[in-house]
Amino acid sequence: MGTAQRILCTYWHLNIEHLLTPILDDQPYQTAYVGKMILMTDLTDKKGSADFLKPEAFVERLSLALPEFGLIQWPQVTGSSNDDFSQRIKLGSTHAMPWLLGAHTQGAARGRAARPWQNQAGDTLMFSCAFEPGIPLAQLPGLSPALGVAACLALRQLFAPLIGQHACQALGLKWPNDLQWGSGKLAGILVETAQRPGARHPCLVVGIGLNLRGARALSTNLAREIADVSEILAGASDASGLGTTALCPTQIVSAIAQAWQKALDVYATTGYAAFQDLFQSVDVLARVPVDVVDQGRILQTGIAQGTDSSGRLLVQTDTAVVPILVGDVSVRRQPGSGPAAALKGAT
Repeated sequence: MGTAQRILCTYWHLNIEHLLTPILDDQPYQTAYVGKMILMTDLTDKKGSADFLKPEAFVERLSLALPEFGLIQWPQVTGSSNDDFSQRIKLGSTHAMPWLLGAHTQGAARGRAARPWQNQAGDTLMFSCAFEPGIPLAQLPGLSPALGVAACLALRQLFAPLIGQHACQALGLKWPNDLQWGSGKLAGILVETAQRPGARHPCLVVGIGLNLRGARALSTNLAREIADVSEILAGASDASGLGTTALCPTQIVSAIAQAWQKALDVYATTGYAAFQDLFQSVDVLARVPVDVVDQGRILQTGIAQGTDSSGRLLVQTDTAVVPILVGDVSVRRQPGSGPAAALKGAT
């Protein structure tokens, strides 16, 4: 890596720490600190049952945390926040970007390859952001892993005061953009483009579905490991002996939204190159035997070797290192190499 790229990576590290610092001093984020524990009643009540924020509370708090966003909406129900934004963009909405749209329930939520995402209010945090970064279409393929890296680092920083820096290393990224806690899927990200009338470059719509609770039942129903935020925080509380730890869901939303915005600023200047080393720091498939699968057919078998400067997954086969394009395939761990990686999509 050249000197300029090293400087840019250092710049990214410094600025992501600044941007992702939770806004805890504002009135909506009042907290009480006990060691590593932050007590909040926004996600769970004193009995531990669900007491999810009302949609208007989401809008109020996110508007304070994200003043640079030109549109913030959070209805009770929608179809798909990605589809909603794509339609608005194509119709030529004049609201200044970026935008943010979430909903407690999304009836037509989906992920890569149009996989459906079933959800109930309070179980999954589902939202989309729309950006107009001015990035040419030909330079977009590396965005999926870049935005996955940004979201992963944002959540690590958000979780660190609650569970400790060391424990946060269990949060990683499965190429191109699935977030995992250990071997369980925590979240999926979907990156799409939409063309505003008369615009030179496409707009981006980035959606995420992140499990807040219900992982145990999902793991049983799907016969594969699923993770959720409540289990992560409960595990940290058990280990520390400090009692229940909760996290305001709007902090998660604002941290990820800010991280995506900053990542796009960096990407517009450097492309994926500034994210290549960062990917290595969160890569859950590093040196893992994998099958590269497309529509149920194995295309390549080998050892995952990180990404190239374009964001493509590198797989060392018996004969060569093969680059895999984002969006062309799914990646699964082979039997015997560890629990299968979840393949369910995002919003």
